[in-house]
Amino acid sequence: MEQDFILEARGITKVYPGGVVANHNVDLQIKKGEIHALVGENGAGKSTLMKMLFGMIAPTKGEIFVDGKQVHFSSSKDAIAAGLGMVHQHFMQVPSMTVAENLILGSETGTRMKVDRKKAVEITKQLSENYNLKVDAEEKVQDISLAMRQKLEILKALYRGAHILIMDEPTAVLTPQETEELFEQLKLLRDKGHTIIFISHKLNEVKALCSRMTILRDGKTMGTYDIKDLDENEISRLMVGRNVSLDIEKEEADFGKTVFSVKDLVYVDRFGKTKVDNVSFSIKEGQILGVAGIDGNGQSELIELIVGVLKQQSGTISINGTDISNAPVLKRQELGISHVSEDRLRYGTAPKLSLEDNVISKIYYTDKLKTKGLLDKKKITAYTKRILEEFIVKYDNTKQSISELSGGNVQKVVVGREYDYMPDLLIMNQPTRGIDVGAIEFIRKKIVEMRRNHKAVLLVSADLSEILSLSDTIVVMHEGRVVGYIDDVKKTSEKELGLYMLGVKEDTKEQIGGAYCE
Repeated sequence: MEQDFILEARGITKVYPGGVVANHNVDLQIKKGEIHALVGENGAGKSTLMKMLFGMIAPTKGEIFVDGKQVHFSSSKDAIAAGLGMVHQHFMQVPSMTVAENLILGSETGTRMKVDRKKAVEITKQLSENYNLKVDAEEKVQDISLAMRQKLEILKALYRGAHILIMDEPTAVLTPQETEELFEQLKLLRDKGHTIIFISHKLNEVKALCSRMTILRDGKTMGTYDIKDLDENEISRLMVGRNVSLDIEKEEADFGKTVFSVKDLVYVDRFGKTKVDNVSFSIKEGQILGVAGIDGNGQSELIELIVGVLKQQSGTISINGTDISNAPVLKRQELGISHVSEDRLRYGTAPKLSLEDNVISKIYYTDKLKTKGLLDKKKITAYTKRILEEFIVKYDNTKQSISELSGGNVQKVVVGREYDYMPDLLIMNQPTRGIDVGAIEFIRKKIVEMRRNHKAVLLVSADLSEILSLSDTIVVMHEGRVVGYIDDVKKTSEKELGLYMLGVKEDTKEQIGGAYCE
C-alpha cells in the first residue's frame, strides 16, 4: 500500500438484513493533506461508507486502513481515537448550552461533579485562534449564526484530535460569502496537514475546492479522478449514468390573475421574538416567487403560517380572493394549497408507514379511492403505483415502509403526492436539499411544469442557484423582514442575494412594496 494514503478502504461491502446491499466491493484511497470529494446520487452508498469509516456501523466484509495500519472500529470512539472526525450535515449541538460547553461536551474539563467552564472558554478561544475559525465561546448556540455553528462542529472534531475530517454537505445552509469563507478555512486546515473528505451535491463547489474525487453509483465505485480532468457534465454522467442539466428551460413569463397573497403578516413566538415582521407579497397564475434567506430568518415560520400550522398575531392570508387567515389546515388544502415540507421525514411523511399510506394521505378521506363508501385496496395500489412510476421512484413494492427509500426517492414521493393534487398554489420548501443531481433535475422540471400549467408556486430554497434559475421574482428575508425584492431575476446574482441575506443591503419600502398587489 502506498504510504501517502492516510485512509484506505478496500473491498468494502455492507449487506443489511433482508439482503439490501448498500455498498459492494467499494475502494477508497485518501491521500494525506488533500481535500477529496465523495459524490454520488442519494442511495449510492455514500452515507453507509462514511458510517463504516467512522465506526458507526461495521462492514459485512472488507478492510479499513489508517496511516497504513488495518483498523477495526467497534464505535465512533474508536474512530475518533484513530484521528477521524465527522462534521454531520445536521449539527450535533445543544442549543441551550454555550459554544464552549458544546465544544467540550463528552470530554469535559474539571471534575465529575463540576465542569470547569472558564477552562472550556480558554480552550475554545485558543483553538479558534489556532485554526482561524472564529467563534464566540460564551454565546449560547441558539443565538449564533449557522456559519458559526458550522465552525463549532469543525472545532469539536479538532479538539478531539482529528487529523482526518469527514464533512457531510457542509455548505447546505450557507450564503455564497459564508461558503467562500469556509473554503478558505478548509484550505488552511489542509495546509496545516489535515485531510478532508468533502461530501457534496454541489458540483461547482467540488470543482472549486477539491483536488480528487471518488464517484459512487448504486453502491459501487465508479472510479477516482483528478478534478481537473472532468467537467460538471461528465461528473453528473458518471453519477447518474446519463446526461443531466440543472439549467431548466422556462418560457417567458405570462402571469394571470393574483392567486395568493399575504398582507402585513406578523408572528411572534412564545419567547417574545418576532419571527415574521410585517411580510407582504402576492403570487399570480404562472408565477414562481422565490424566497431567499439564511435558514432561521423567518422562512420556516412564514410557511407554517401559510399552511395553518402556526397562527399569526396580525395580517391576512388569502387564496383566490378568499380570506383563510383563520382557516384550519385541511380547509386551506381543500381551497387549493399543497405543501412540500423542508423536513421530509419529520413533517412530509410518516416514516414507519407504507408507501401507499404516505401517497394517499392527502386524499384518503375523499371518494377518489373508495368503492361503495369504503377505501378500495386495488384503487389505492393502482393510484400509488401511478404516482411512483410517474415520478420515477425506485422502490420494491408499494407496501414497504417509506423510510426504506433513499432521501431523493422519499422527496420524489412527497413531491408526487402534492403535485398530483393539482393545487392552485404549490409551496416548495427546500425541495432539493440533500438530494442528488438526478433527483434535483427531475424536481426542478416538475416545478417549471406546474408554472406552465398556470399554477402559482412559492419556492423557498437555501440553494441560490436554484432560486435564480427557477424564480420569476424573488423576495429576500433577513431577521423576519423582507429586505429585498427582485422583479428582474436576470439582473441579479448569488453574491448580491448574499448581501441582502446577511443584512448588508436593503431595498426601500417602496421597492419592497412591489412584491404585493391586490
